[in-house]
Formats: sequence, structure tokens, C-alpha cells
Amino acid sequence: MNQSNWLRELLEAALIGIVVFVAIQVAVANFRVEGSSMRPTLMPGHYLMVNKLVYYQLDTDRLGKIIPFWQPEEPRLVHTVRPPQRGDVVVFDYPLEPERQFVKRIIGEPGDLIAIDDGQVAINGETLDEPYLDVLGRTRMHDIQLADDEYFVLGDNRNGSRDSRHWGPLPSDHIIGKVWAIYWPRSAWGFPE
Repeated sequence: MNQSNWLRELLEAALIGIVVFVAIQVAVANFRVEGSSMRPTLMPGHYLMVNKLVYYQLDTDRLGKIIPFWQPEEPRLVHTVRPPQRGDVVVFDYPLEPERQFVKRIIGEPGDLIAIDDGQVAINGETLDEPYLDVLGRTRMHDIQLADDEYFVLGDNRNGSRDSRHWGPLPSDHIIGKVWAIYWPRSAWGFPE
């Protein structure tokens, strides 16, 4: 193998490595659980892989400018896979300090009416089944009607969580992604539900 072939192969390998690195950075985020607000689902010290692509939104107006034969009827954002859903455990930028990230569970979706009485959460008048909770807590909260771009998030450890009950609904553009897996410690490896 001559030197020019060796150099070309080295550059190709470096380019592939850069492309893979960028793709992983775009698609996946890492997150370390620091508090106990998500016990028993997530424990302090757990390291999480967060899927950032599952909630990715396309701007149909921009897409219409790129694809010459397709024009959207009305410009809007559309989810490429699916929007966040009730029960998803998500990582997001904390609305009161956007430089900090939190992890909580989505309880309410856009348009929902949320009520909490004696620890029981009701969505649009229906009591929510929450098998992931160890203890309900004794929380009461006035009813909250979510806007079209808001979510209501709670920690699984209701007695030890600062969440939408305290600081209000979560704007959809603050959601980073869905928790996909716990990858550390090895004993906790798995896919949280």
C-alpha cells in the first residue's frame, strides 16, 4: 500500500467517524439523574440515554421551499415520529432556569384539564391509573387547563418532586427528548416505563 492510499483511507475513516459522532450528538443526549423526584422509576446517579429524534418537528413551510413539487396547505410544525404522550418520561429545559435540565413524566397533554385531589390525578374528569407510583401523596391542586403547546409533568416521587404543580405547565419547545434507556450503573440497565 502506498502512502497516498494510506492517507486517503485515513481521511475516509476520520470523515466517517465525524459523521457518526455528529449523528449521535443530534439523535441522542446523555443525562444524569441528580435528585430523587423520579423514584422508584429512576434513582439518583442513574445515567440515561435520551432519544431526541422521537419528538423532532419539521417546519412544513421550510420543507415546501426545499421540495419544489410540494407545497403545504398551511404552514405548521409536524412531528416526524410522534408528539410527546402521557406516560412518557422526558428530559426538558426547566422553564424557570432553561440552562438546567430536569426529568419528569408527562401526565397531561395539550388541551387537557388537569385536577389533583388527595393525590389522585384526574385528566378531563377521568382518574389516571398510575402503576409506576409507590405512594400517592396528599397533593391537592386547583384545576389547570393546558394550552395547545403545553404539557403537565410530575415526578414519580410526588412527595419529593418540584414539578408542574409548583411552576406550571411545561412549554412543548422545552422538551429535549424521551428517556430511552438507563445505561449506568449496569445493575440498573433497562428501559424505564
